[in-house]
Amino acid sequence: MILKLDINDKIKKRYNRISRIYEGMDRMIKRDWRAELLSNATGRVLEVGIGTGGNLTFYPEHIESLTGVDFSKGMLNHARKKVTQLNKKFPIELMEADIQDLPFENNSFDTIISTCVFCSVPDPIIGLKELGRVCKPDGTILMLEHMRSEHRLIGWAMDIMNPITVNIWGANINRDTIKNIEYADLKIESDSRLMGSILKRLSVKPNKVFQSRAL
Repeated sequence: MILKLDINDKIKKRYNRISRIYEGMDRMIKRDWRAELLSNATGRVLEVGIGTGGNLTFYPEHIESLTGVDFSKGMLNHARKKVTQLNKKFPIELMEADIQDLPFENNSFDTIISTCVFCSVPDPIIGLKELGRVCKPDGTILMLEHMRSEHRLIGWAMDIMNPITVNIWGANINRDTIKNIEYADLKIESDSRLMGSILKRLSVKPNKVFQSRAL
């Protein structure tokens, strides 16, 4: 437990440190990719790892509400500034929270959004299980995630570079997110390649039905 808290604290500090420049890094995700992913959001929406709020302007007006969580206060400060500039019809709530221990009841959300988040979650399988827990049984988890390339040489190069990216901003570039999703007892319904096998758009469903009560 102490080790887990130490790792979380280190990553938080890194993301707080880079929050001022993260906006430029976040532009690597094309606007069309964001728009396509978020067009499928419905009902009560949870965005995990909302960061500086790069997705905020792309949410459709027909959703019921948006809750955005991040474990970095620095990131959330930037996102809150964006919320004040938006003219959305639905309520938006931003809060500091750990994706590995979400402060929500089981079966709370119709749609969960994740864009390039699981590269930095200390234990991605625990985080993914939490998404399955708070997602309604008939809900959908929509993901835009980068991961280790299936190409042998590119994957090897990503393995070599990974310690550097982790030390700079806490992001792992060589995670096998597809296997992690399966290990978390989630079911992949669609898998679209956006940048070879490195960046994918995924539609994921819970496999397990939780009783409607808080853990």
